[in-house]
Amino acid sequence: MPPVTGIYPSREHVIDYLTHYEERYKLPIERPVLVTSVERESDTLKVVSKDKTWYARAVVSATGTWRHPFIPHYEGVELFSGTQIHSANYLDAHSFSGQKVLVIGGGNSGAQILAEVSTVADCTWVTPHEPVFLPDEVDGRVLFKRATERWQAHKEGRVIDAPVGGLGDIVMVPPVIDARARGVLKSVRPFERFTAVGVIWSDGSESEFDTVIWCTGFRPALDHLKTLNIFNSEGRIDVEGTHSVKEPRLWLVGYGEWTGLASATLVGIARTARATAEEISKFLK
Repeated sequence: MPPVTGIYPSREHVIDYLTHYEERYKLPIERPVLVTSVERESDTLKVVSKDKTWYARAVVSATGTWRHPFIPHYEGVELFSGTQIHSANYLDAHSFSGQKVLVIGGGNSGAQILAEVSTVADCTWVTPHEPVFLPDEVDGRVLFKRATERWQAHKEGRVIDAPVGGLGDIVMVPPVIDARARGVLKSVRPFERFTAVGVIWSDGSESEFDTVIWCTGFRPALDHLKTLNIFNSEGRIDVEGTHSVKEPRLWLVGYGEWTGLASATLVGIARTARATAEEISKFLK
């Protein structure tokens, strides 16, 4: 990726990079297409969309997680009359100005949204456990460097015991550091249930809220593969590397550690994608 003038590449910078990548390699991409199902038919897999069908000897599912926000079930959630949004639909803090806001989720999105919204609203932060905060000097670049070192060691049969920083560990970006300085970077354990106007805590007390922001992550977007009937008890598909165990014509790429070290990132996906392409080439021959 071309260098940037700031610390991190912007959304536009990443899109521009991917656009030029697509043009350089003349990739035959069709968009927009929403695949509704992948089905077995004779010795091929049939890929079905609303307007078109493809037949393939090999299929790569690389839908990731971002289309599938996850909201856990809480008793009485249907009774709550306030606003509920998932972090996937969060834009900025201004629309919550002056409100009482409940932020649910202990990862980076929870910490960063809390940091922003708490500047204009009265916020309560709920996490299942006490959050893990990384040292201030550990930023995204350090984590990528550590993940790369871990991948290289794995490739060479070595084990690195040094911490990498898990997906739930919170990176101390400037807004989160500011929230800590303001004394708002504190979480409480989960409540018992919702009411029409708020929540009931484990001690029986009640708090009222105008808005709930669910920062509870995502799940693999795999609905299009349900017709293959190859899901395990955890709602995933068993793989060896990225190759499906139960359907030999299917590969799954880019779903996180489940399908390769750091494979949900641009840095990590190159490695698993390359290995997958080589496997498919051998498979087809």
